[in-house]
Amino acid sequence: MPIDPSIAIGAEVGEVTFSWSESDVLLYHLALGAGANPVDERELRYATERDLRVLPTFATVAATFHSTRPPAVSLPGVEIDLAKVVHGTQSVTAHRPLPAAGKATARTRILDVLDKGKAAVIVQETTATDQDGSPLWTAQSSIFARGEGGFGGTRGSSDKVPPPSREPDAVIDTPTLPQQALLYRLCGDRNPLHSDPAFAKAAGFEVPILHGLCTYGVVAKAVTDAMLDADVHRIGSFSAKFAGIVLPGETLRTRIWREPDRLVLTTCAVERDEAPVLSDASLTL
Repeated sequence: MPIDPSIAIGAEVGEVTFSWSESDVLLYHLALGAGANPVDERELRYATERDLRVLPTFATVAATFHSTRPPAVSLPGVEIDLAKVVHGTQSVTAHRPLPAAGKATARTRILDVLDKGKAAVIVQETTATDQDGSPLWTAQSSIFARGEGGFGGTRGSSDKVPPPSREPDAVIDTPTLPQQALLYRLCGDRNPLHSDPAFAKAAGFEVPILHGLCTYGVVAKAVTDAMLDADVHRIGSFSAKFAGIVLPGETLRTRIWREPDRLVLTTCAVERDEAPVLSDASLTL
């Protein structure tokens, strides 16, 4: 049986100690499209060592940044074919500004395994601390495994973040590059779904798709630039549900609503009749 919730739920996935450098952060930012205007001082805070500031979404790649093998979905009580898996949700809470270079220890556990009937959802939480034991970030993510449901688990609740019933306070369009996925895979995610046309087709996609976490980072940067004057230190957390795929080269349109302590947003793909990409998304300040 590929999923056994009695083993999986609450299981400790493991502990890993890792380090990162300014060059890792710079490559991550460039893989999100930073530096498109190389004379803009705000862009240079992402793309050069001078006054380098780390987008908190770097937390999603920091521990595996130097990985060169495709990821495997092999967890306690969970064995799933990689071709069946897409990202479901992601959140990162930054407990303080991330250093441009450092060393940390991450501990991951499985919070829940949900049975959606035709699919399974595996929810994980990772906490990262620095060498002194001080918290750096907490990340929660879920993966959606097609065809792996029906094992008798609970469906779980649905955490909705509906946008206000008024016109958005801002609408921003962000282009992606045709080679965006090939750039982003250098940040440690070598899943062939994002680079191998034959693998993508076998998984049910016409062409390789953009990494969900790349979309997540691109939107976080775009919203930070547009609404927070590119000040990444003002971000408390960013969470989103992956509502659909992005094809490299598409334009992302993000609608943003201001609330007292957060920004609520949705993102769609312009070229496919504004197909939903991110939903139930919020950036807390």
